[in-house]
Formats: sequence, C-alpha cells, structure tokens
Amino acid sequence: MSTEQRLYELGIDLPQLLPAAGLYLRCKRHGDLVFVSGHGPVEAGATELGAGNLVRGKVGANVTMEEARRAARLTGLQMLASLRGEIGSLDRVRSILKVFGMVNCAPGFNQTPAVIDGCSELLIEVFGEEIGSHARSAVGMAELPFDIAVEIEMVVAIGDGA
Repeated sequence: MSTEQRLYELGIDLPQLLPAAGLYLRCKRHGDLVFVSGHGPVEAGATELGAGNLVRGKVGANVTMEEARRAARLTGLQMLASLRGEIGSLDRVRSILKVFGMVNCAPGFNQTPAVIDGCSELLIEVFGEEIGSHARSAVGMAELPFDIAVEIEMVVAIGDGA
C-alpha cells in the first residue's frame, strides 16, 4: 500500500499549508534530502498561524504529558503537510532519517523523549517501520517561539515517484 493510500485508510487528513512564521523555507531540498524546518503544534482546521490555534505552554506545568504528546503529533502532521507540498506526494519518501524534537519544559521536567514519541509514532504509523523509523533527539528548552509546547524538525530521504 502506498503512503498516500495509507493516510486515507488511517483517516488522516493533513492540515492546510500555512506560511512560515519567519523569513525561512518550510522545506529545503538538497539532492535526495529534504530538510524540514522546525514546525509547531497547530490545531486541526487552522487557516492561519495565530495564538488561538497553537498548543502553547510549558510541559510539566500548564501542559500535561497527554497534551504534549498530542502537540507532538499535531506538529508531525504539519511537517508532513509541508513535506507533501514540497515533493508532491509522500509516496516519494524513502526514509525518515532524523527527527529533532524540542520541548518547552517547566523546570525539572525531563521526560522529553516520551513527548516526542507522539511525533515518532505518527511517522511510523504513516510510513511503516522500515521507512518511518528514524534517528532522533528530544531535548528540553526554557522557551520556544510563541510559547509553543513543542517544535520539531526532520531530515527525509526521497526518491522518484512511487
């Protein structure tokens, strides 16, 4: 089954592409690699970036583990939408190589790997173990842009269409 078919079978609708939050590209290609810039957790159905549609706050204070994992999954969906926008079809993905997850942490919160698992699980669900499994870092930050709960970036290897 193709990745695009798997998305349909799983009932996953990728969000609308939103503009970058600054002067950068959502994705940058170099050869068969795509570098996906840091994305944040935007609520489903958002048509523009704004404080009212971002999952915001500090994990371990006003954001629970469950909310943080959901935020990481939402961020993964945003990255997949940007990636599809860049390469045309997720069927072109040959490997998710690296994921770098940043968590907006309250002092003393150190369960960052469990938070970023929300994104990693999505990638494996969508692409399967062979393509979706990846190298990863999950670090805590004192602050993230706009007070978002998580920010994630990734590096992806692509090939020709399916």
